[in-house]
Amino acid sequence: MVSPTMPHGLPPDTLSSGMDFLLNFLYSYLPEPPVCIAASLCCAAAGDNADRVSRLPDDLLRGVVSLLPSKDGARTTVLSSRWRGLWRSAPLVLVDTHLLPGGEDGERRPAHAGAASRAVTNAVSAVLESHPGPFPFASLTCSFMVHANDRLLARWFQLLATKGVDELVFVNRPFPIPGLRLPSAIFCCASLRRLCIGAWMLPDTAALPRSAAFPNLRQLFLSCVVMEANDLDFVLAVSPVLEILTVAGSLTPLRALLTSHSLRRPSRLTMFLSCVCWDTWSQECTCCRSATPSSSALKAGTRASTHITVPSVQMLAVQLQFAFCSEVEMLPSFLRCFPSVETLVVESRAHRETLSNINLKIWQIANPIECVQSHLRTLAFHELQGRHNEFDFLMFIAENARKLERMFIVMKSELTYAERQVVVAGVGALYSAHWASKDCTVQYTISSLPVGGSSWNFPAGSELSLDDPFEAFRED
Repeated sequence: MVSPTMPHGLPPDTLSSGMDFLLNFLYSYLPEPPVCIAASLCCAAAGDNADRVSRLPDDLLRGVVSLLPSKDGARTTVLSSRWRGLWRSAPLVLVDTHLLPGGEDGERRPAHAGAASRAVTNAVSAVLESHPGPFPFASLTCSFMVHANDRLLARWFQLLATKGVDELVFVNRPFPIPGLRLPSAIFCCASLRRLCIGAWMLPDTAALPRSAAFPNLRQLFLSCVVMEANDLDFVLAVSPVLEILTVAGSLTPLRALLTSHSLRRPSRLTMFLSCVCWDTWSQECTCCRSATPSSSALKAGTRASTHITVPSVQMLAVQLQFAFCSEVEMLPSFLRCFPSVETLVVESRAHRETLSNINLKIWQIANPIECVQSHLRTLAFHELQGRHNEFDFLMFIAENARKLERMFIVMKSELTYAERQVVVAGVGALYSAHWASKDCTVQYTISSLPVGGSSWNFPAGSELSLDDPFEAFRED
């Protein structure tokens, strides 16, 4: 039986640990549909048989129908002749999890290719063929697409392009199929403003016609995808108003030159760097989210240069497993790539196995890091696990950050006796350290999250109106 805690809903024993992690990551951060199948309705008072709703104007009734899940919206056509044409004339939110057979659970996707998956695929085809659109939101995440579905896929995107789709979420199951590419017709969806693609192989962009374009696309999310650098270059080139780019796991090594003029302040460039290698950065972005520093992109001891620095990033967030030498050794090189960072958010990630503390001396021998010495004003350290090397890093910041104004430390909610001892010793060492900044305040608090939890999510990280997109000070 598939564990309900797995967002992807796939049997874990069919996936490698790396793919299991990436798919959980992908499904956790898919945008929520604007309609819900769990909404409750109130019945009219007993004895009141008057149909007042049907007397409302057509525009208002279309608005009501557009807020219903697609199955419920279609059912309104049998209420009376008054309702018969409203469903077809109202914008439709299409979410395939709402079409699951007997689907009261709108989140439990089929674990295997089979009758349930085929039923959903057929239902999506029927809706796309029968409804004239437009589709303000379409989420297609249940189907197990294979090479035999090439024609079906092409037809879906032809219909979406013709009838108009504003936001599209499209994820294949269980993961990208070698040689099975997204239909090139996706580039005909000119109305798209937001696009989320997961577990797919991107089209061969070299063979696309000149007319292929996303003239209205403002937000692009790519996760667990197979693509080449020239594919990403092409997508950026045909997306003239793109503001937010999120790459959460390229399954092929990727070196990309970002030359889009629309990715500018105050946009945020969001990347899952464990799987992406960025060769040259050319954009101005003020906030960057990262996961584990990628050993494929950087090497311990790498010197900063104009080819691997992003001088415009002012807020940087990093997830790190301090239990591993390789990850800790990468951190100094990684920080050198962002010389102007003023706010640094570090989340210490737990590991499934209990590992002994690793006393590394890299911070004692580390070369100067420009952002730490000259720009860093705020450090938020989350989910402190009680390891010596975590405090070695905090000590390095304390003794080198000349402009530091605030250090905010959040300890995980449950500490063992040994971990508490490390925390007590570490706090004492910080208290007696030779601080580079005389005006820095230090705050300690306990995390409200369960052990292993994280409040980070891509929707918040991409929300330009948030001053604290990584909830660095949620415990404050």
